[in-house]
Amino acid sequence: MSFNLSEVAFLAAHADEIDEAAAEVALTKASVFGDRALLASRFDDNARAVMELIGARRSAAGKLPAGWLTDLDAAQQATPAPVAHVRAQRIADSGARVVHDVTCSVGTEASAFAGMDWLGSDIDPVRLAMARYNLGAGAWLARADALAPVARGAVIVADPARRAGGRRITDPAQLVPPLPELLDVYEGCDMAVKCAPGIDYSAWEGLVSVVSVDGAVKEACLYTPGLAGGHTREAVVLRGDGFTETVTSGESDDVPVGAPGAFIIEPDGAIIRAGLVRHWGARHGLWMLDEHIAFLSGDRIPAGYSGFRVLDAVPVRQLKAALSGYGAGGVEILVRGVDVDPDHLRGRLKLKGGRQMGVVIARVGTGAVAYVCEARQWGQRPSA
Repeated sequence: MSFNLSEVAFLAAHADEIDEAAAEVALTKASVFGDRALLASRFDDNARAVMELIGARRSAAGKLPAGWLTDLDAAQQATPAPVAHVRAQRIADSGARVVHDVTCSVGTEASAFAGMDWLGSDIDPVRLAMARYNLGAGAWLARADALAPVARGAVIVADPARRAGGRRITDPAQLVPPLPELLDVYEGCDMAVKCAPGIDYSAWEGLVSVVSVDGAVKEACLYTPGLAGGHTREAVVLRGDGFTETVTSGESDDVPVGAPGAFIIEPDGAIIRAGLVRHWGARHGLWMLDEHIAFLSGDRIPAGYSGFRVLDAVPVRQLKAALSGYGAGGVEILVRGVDVDPDHLRGRLKLKGGRQMGVVIARVGTGAVAYVCEARQWGQRPSA
C-alpha cells in the first residue's frame, strides 16, 4: 500500500522523528505487533505510513540515498545506482543533452544524469510529491501520463511497472504503461526502456542490454537503434569491488566444443541472459562442454570470475560414492540441461566428510554427466 498526499506531507515534516523511531523497530514477523504499537504511540494515525516508509527504506538499502521518501513498490522497482549510471553513460555517449524520464517515480535516477538536462514526470501525484522532497525545489518535475508526450527533442527513459498484485508481469503488453503503446507514442524518438530480464526480446530491433551486479541480474534495458552503438545485445557485469566487463554481440563467437579442461566455469547471469555465452568464451579462450549448455571450460579461470577445478567425471547415479571417496562433507551443486533439483540431491547425498567441494551436472550430448570438483575458486587478476 502506498501513501496519500497528506501522509507524504506528514512524513516529510517529521523526518528526524522517523529516523529516531526507525532505530527502535525490527520489522520482523515476531516484532510486527510491538513495532506497530510503538509507532502508534508516537505517530498516531500516521503509524501505518511511517511503518511502510521504514520498511521501504530498508528494502532499498544501496539503491536510494538515506532519508529519501519512498513506498515499498517504488523501492522494489528502483534501479541500483551502478546500473543507472551504465544507462546514463550510454545516453551521454550518444551526444544527447536532454533526458525525459516519463515514469520518474520518486526520482531514483535523476542523479545518474548529472551534467545533462533531466526532466521527470509521473502520472501519480503522490510519487511526484516524494520526488519533489527527494530532489529539492530545483528539480524539473511535472505531472503527466507517460503516454502523452510533454517534451520535445529529449531521449525518453521509461520504467514501466513490472509487478501487479505482488507478481511479476511477463507479457510486455501488460506492463504499466504497456510497452507496445509506449513505443508507438514515442516512435522516432531515441528511447531507453527498462524491463525485466526474463521477457522475450528477440524481436527488438535495437540493443538489449542486460546488467548484473555482484552476480545478480538486475534488469534488461531496451535501446532504440540510435542509442545502440551498432550492437543488438550486450551484457554488462558489475561488481562491488570495482570490476566491470562488457560483452557485445559484435564480438567473435567462435568457440569449440570439447571435453573439460582444468576448470569448469559458468558465465555471469547477464552474459547468459543476453545470449552471449559463446562471445564471452571466445574472448577468454574457453570452450563449451556442449553447444547447447551454458557451461564453459578452460585451463584457467578468467580474472574477476569463479569456477571449479575438475577432479573426476561420473554418471549421476555414482555421484554419492565419488564424493564420499574424496571426503566431501559440503557441496555446491550447479545443474544445466538435466532434471535434477540441487537441494533435493544434496539431501539425498548425506555426505559425512569434512571437505567442501563442488559438483557440476550437465547434459552433454545425449547423457548427463556429473563433474566432481574442488570448491569454487576465483580467477586471479593481474597485479598492477
